[in-house]
Amino acid sequence: MTEKTETVKNVLDFVAVFTAIGSFLQILTPVFGLIGAIVGVMRIYEMATGKEFSMLWRKKAEDAEHK
Repeated sequence: MTEKTETVKNVLDFVAVFTAIGSFLQILTPVFGLIGAIVGVMRIYEMATGKEFSMLWRKKAEDAEHK
């Protein structure tokens, strides 16, 4: 991956944590907390599998095309 991709991912990680904590503290709306939680789960999936989360969506789309 490129350095820009890693920078964007790091920024999104920070924003996800900030929005999740802010939501729990009722600073931001719960919707932003949910978005932060979803991004966090996506990043955990990427770390656990070593694959990009978008590959999961691509695989499902390819499977649908072959049916």
